[in-house]
Amino acid sequence: MGRHTPVIAVTLGEPAGIGPDLAVALAQLPVPAHLVFIGDASLLAARAKLLGVPLQISEYTPGRQLRLTPGTANIAHVAAARPVQVGQLDSANAAYVLATLRHAVTGCLHGEYDAMLTLPVHKGVINDAGISFTGHTEYLAQLCAVKLPVMMLMTEGLRVALATTHMPLQAVPGAISRPLLTEVITILHRDLQTWFGIPHPHIVVTGLNPHAGEQGHLGMEEITIIEPVLAGLRTQGMRITGPLPADTAFIAKYMQTTDAFLTMYHDQGLPVLKYLGFGKAVNITLGLPLLRTSVDHGTALDCAGTGNADTGSAEYALQATLRMLTVR
Repeated sequence: MGRHTPVIAVTLGEPAGIGPDLAVALAQLPVPAHLVFIGDASLLAARAKLLGVPLQISEYTPGRQLRLTPGTANIAHVAAARPVQVGQLDSANAAYVLATLRHAVTGCLHGEYDAMLTLPVHKGVINDAGISFTGHTEYLAQLCAVKLPVMMLMTEGLRVALATTHMPLQAVPGAISRPLLTEVITILHRDLQTWFGIPHPHIVVTGLNPHAGEQGHLGMEEITIIEPVLAGLRTQGMRITGPLPADTAFIAKYMQTTDAFLTMYHDQGLPVLKYLGFGKAVNITLGLPLLRTSVDHGTALDCAGTGNADTGSAEYALQATLRMLTVR
């Protein structure tokens, strides 16, 4: 097939986790895209054998005709540092995991890949290797020289973006500022237009404090920071509702008319989304000069190599990537 067929880089993630299992499953799907798996070819072959799933490995070389045959994995080989024991973390392979991400980002920025889909990494073992790592979102932003990425998760009927991502809860109030919120909402608004084809998106913003501060009795951030930012953005023509109390923002009245919710911190909005669609959700990094999607779960070390890994989120992420590329 021609180059107009999307080429999507899929990073294998933590080698001891279910990332390779998910890759084996994705390679079986008849999808209208070329998937290029980024990682250790012998690892992927060994995992397929362990799972009892037939898989043909095809070495990927830029510029060569790709194979679009279910059951064939085009793989851009990045060697692991040490042999992988299924379910057993090894910090010696932390640098390998990051190398796969760098490869995918470089390929996207150079036009070799149209998007990247990341399978789950293990933050802890990367930090155990002496590498400061808070998550895919922040690391990819660093590679792309982007100061502010925006993390958004999506499932059917709901999109939730975050003003702050992976930080201790005690640090959140100090991180919420007028410049931050202005930029986050601007990125969210722009990318809803760019990647989802929504001309005039409606964004609902939650408050930081219980009851959105209760007119200042439960906190002043809504009055001094959030409300002025929203008022200013409305003068630019943005459709924004809020700040609303987080405990009543996700009711039918708003769910039916909202294109995306913006919550102030990680565990304010994501429990709602994961309750609604865990295993059928996609993590999307907004604000990058490339399209990056991911699964909505972790490495599930106990499921690796057992055949029990739930592939729902990986498949949903792939389908979402294809839809977004079509809009773009």
